[in-house]
Amino acid sequence: MSDRADFLSRLEACLGAQSVLTAETDVEGFVEDFKGRFKGTALCVVQPGSTEDVAAVVRLCAEHGVPLIPQGGNTSLCGGAVPSDESGRPVILSLSRMRRMRTIDAVNGTMVVEAGCVLKSVQDAAAEVNLLYPVSLGAEGSCQIGGTISTNAGGTNVLRYGNTRENVLGVEVVLPDGTVWDGLRGLRKDNTGIDLKQIFIGAEGTLGIVTAATLKLHPLPSCFSLAWFAPSSIDAAMSVMSMFRAAASSKLSAFELMNRTQLDLVIRHVRNRKAPLANSADWNVLVELSDVREQAELDDLLQDLLAQAIEEGLILDAVVATNDSQRAELWEVRHSVTEANKSAGIGLSTDCAVPVSAVPQFIDQATLAVRSHYPEMDIVIVGHMGDGNIHFIPTISFERWKAIDDKSAVSAGVRRLVNDVAHKLGGTFSAEHGIGQTGVLAMADYKSDVELRLMRLIKQAIDPQNIMNPGRVLPR
Repeated sequence: MSDRADFLSRLEACLGAQSVLTAETDVEGFVEDFKGRFKGTALCVVQPGSTEDVAAVVRLCAEHGVPLIPQGGNTSLCGGAVPSDESGRPVILSLSRMRRMRTIDAVNGTMVVEAGCVLKSVQDAAAEVNLLYPVSLGAEGSCQIGGTISTNAGGTNVLRYGNTRENVLGVEVVLPDGTVWDGLRGLRKDNTGIDLKQIFIGAEGTLGIVTAATLKLHPLPSCFSLAWFAPSSIDAAMSVMSMFRAAASSKLSAFELMNRTQLDLVIRHVRNRKAPLANSADWNVLVELSDVREQAELDDLLQDLLAQAIEEGLILDAVVATNDSQRAELWEVRHSVTEANKSAGIGLSTDCAVPVSAVPQFIDQATLAVRSHYPEMDIVIVGHMGDGNIHFIPTISFERWKAIDDKSAVSAGVRRLVNDVAHKLGGTFSAEHGIGQTGVLAMADYKSDVELRLMRLIKQAIDPQNIMNPGRVLPR
């Protein structure tokens, strides 16, 4: 007890008492994930205001052997930023006060931002200088840059711009001993040995705390052309995507898939969301083209491709956004899936990716596997079809879930069925959400011994005390 009091006293001396939260009412919003699925206990929550503050906290934690969990916007879908049994009673380090945008270099196409900056704010700041930070996802109004880097977030623009990993040129990291590595380079080319930043991107805070990053910016598209259509089948949707890729090339920025069940949940549970098409269809696709050239040229390309697909019987119905308001409304439907699913029941979310050519097989085989064992579950599907990342979400009502005795076994069993299908097709169980708490056991199931050994060697070398977000990424 005296050691705890001494530790907390030293934290307050470093940061100020107002930045060290210990009261239960103050920490409760930090120890539970936003979906209410994971909840733990913490020694305290600290809110540093600078990289130097973070380094001081980490040095104290290292000295006392106290585990530490970095937390951004707490929007993780796999419990990656809240305490678990593995992490004991850690210090939660919230980066929410570190929201400074340090520099924007429009000529170099880069910006340096701190880890607590909200993704939407970064997008807006880039747009002010006619540039684009392309990482975009449903939680962009609350998720933070540090979190997106730590999980290598994907989103709806991966088809054209790649994951977060492809859009980060440098990072600033506080290492587990409190040392600060300044790797905030803005270079497109730097062949000086191992690319150290890649070790920390996607590591979920297990190797260090990202406190700032140099982001890669792109030309800001000035025109968009978007349509929502109902393909006649999944295979037909694949054919339409191939047509768009061949004709539109890099102008194709999004090709998002949603089944009837998912769309119905959005319409039912999220206010002001309307069905895009007059008649309900088994499958729905949102496709968007973007460019920096003439709007009319882009619109003509979209219309021509849709007309060709309709003539070939690949599309049953379609609607084209004719103004920015309609475009925003259609995107709101797509971005409302998490809110809708949270209200609809217990969704046993999966985050699989397979080769794009295997998407129809994955959906068919995963549906058969789950239905054969759990016929009472609805199958909710939403995904980034253009990059093969399909969120296959077996869903059960709250009432039925309450009646299940061994919820952990059912949850693990469902995910194993789906992940097995993805693995068999040459895919992965985690495409963009990270590992968190839900995917640790799957690492042992699907990663090779060689891969796990290499990861453990890196972890041991950088964090020998295992104080950085323990119990994540690597299985025991």
